[in-house]
Amino acid sequence: MASYNLFLLPGDGIGPEVMKEVEAIIAWFNAQGIARFETDHGLVGGTAYDTHGQAISEADMAKAMASDAVLFGAVGGPKWEKVPYEVRPEAGLLRLRKDLGLFANLRPAICYPALADASSLKREVVEGLDILIVRELTGGVYFGEPKTITDLGNGQKRGIDTQVYETYEIERISRVAFELARTRRKKVSSAEKRNVMKTGVLWNEVVTRVHAAEYPDIQLEHVLADNCAMQLVRWPKQYDVIVTDNLFGDVLSDVAAMLTGSLGMLPSASLGAPDQKTGRRKSLYEPVHGSAPDIAGTGAANPIAMIASFGMALRYSLGLGEWADKLDQAIAAVLAKGIRTRDIAGGQPANATTTQMGAAILTELKALAV
Repeated sequence: MASYNLFLLPGDGIGPEVMKEVEAIIAWFNAQGIARFETDHGLVGGTAYDTHGQAISEADMAKAMASDAVLFGAVGGPKWEKVPYEVRPEAGLLRLRKDLGLFANLRPAICYPALADASSLKREVVEGLDILIVRELTGGVYFGEPKTITDLGNGQKRGIDTQVYETYEIERISRVAFELARTRRKKVSSAEKRNVMKTGVLWNEVVTRVHAAEYPDIQLEHVLADNCAMQLVRWPKQYDVIVTDNLFGDVLSDVAAMLTGSLGMLPSASLGAPDQKTGRRKSLYEPVHGSAPDIAGTGAANPIAMIASFGMALRYSLGLGEWADKLDQAIAAVLAKGIRTRDIAGGQPANATTTQMGAAILTELKALAV
């Protein structure tokens, strides 16, 4: 039986609630002998700041580095709005991404047929939607230097954020996108702002060159990022794989999230480069939805994004793609039966709490295992 080391960082807000539903599935996997998962827990975000005075401790960073996959809940909330910038809750996630070398963020946007009416767009626009946004995660404006606020005097200040990309960063993220496209519908849309940004000019140039040299079997199109945002709400099914930089990927993936009906539905994977000896990648899996402090502790949180993030871990890090498929099927089956948390109830009363949704998915997974 294969054995895997999972490091769980539930975090803040609804993070611990949705992580518990994944832990129930992990416990069932262990009980069935499907795999042996060794789990350890750590603190990140506001909870880590309250305990350690920092967004993630050195000890927990070491555990993350040694794990086969990190499962991450959510960080942040109004309680920590005034903590120093360097130790704000989000700094824990940024450090994990940077120190683990997680340069490729995969954000699928799938509209389950049963939820097509939960989207703010018309059913015909989103029904059957299945796109994948590949976001560069360790470069760009979020990490570029200088990053400063300078006092100019006379009541004036200047804020500076620097957008920086190097050739190798664009090459490796574009290769991830093209490789994934080969497993899908063989189309990549590269989004940048080459009309006004020099980094966009370089991005376009490098993606074009990598495509021509290594992936001529894949259809490549270039789209300006603002137009891509518009097209996502006009006719999103024109896309298959979208590859883009850190800033635009952050924005476009949230646009894509609402096409599916709720942020509570979307998982994500963040992957590093393959190890030269083992071929394994450092990895972190997290829901897109954030900490949602307004509903924390109420039982209203939708655990599907967290559960689906574990499904992505099964697929991309743990070699259990068959069980990732079964988990996806279990989620679809639950939704087809009309089981709904508040965020996907379409204005109707919810008929499931966080725990009830998790239990329903586990029940369907057990049925598929027979």
